[in-house]
Amino acid sequence: MSPAVRLANRTFAIPGETMDARPILLVEDNEDDILLTQRAFRKAGIPNELVVARDGVEALQAMNEGPFRKTLPALVLLDLKLPRVDGMEILRRIREDDRTRIARVVILTSSREEKDIQRCAKLGANSFIRKPVDFDEFLKAVHAISSYWLQLDETVVDN
Repeated sequence: MSPAVRLANRTFAIPGETMDARPILLVEDNEDDILLTQRAFRKAGIPNELVVARDGVEALQAMNEGPFRKTLPALVLLDLKLPRVDGMEILRRIREDDRTRIARVVILTSSREEKDIQRCAKLGANSFIRKPVDFDEFLKAVHAISSYWLQLDETVVDN
């Protein structure tokens, strides 16, 4: 992880060449998209562990009771159309909880609906990215996500 500065009980990353090494939470129910994302992360050389939640209930459990109960993930990659609890509801719950409110949440979905983009923005998504269908384009998107959210972004890195 980059060097950090502690200020008012919060730690802020100083930009550098190193990446935020915390695990990433991938919330995705489509097995093909899970495998595609894992493959793209390997091919892009992103060392972060991908913790997969295959539905909304698993995602909320991971954030509140599971691997991220003490330390937030480096990033949450969130699909919208999920079984049991949909992505919009997960985003709403993340943002209303004081502990998880600062989590970086990137919507990674196949949705092309303007209303989804607007609703995610109102609920506090950090970014909305449409999943490219082509693997090379998906790989470029993963590189961009990694470069920005794991290297350049200077938001609070711990909770």
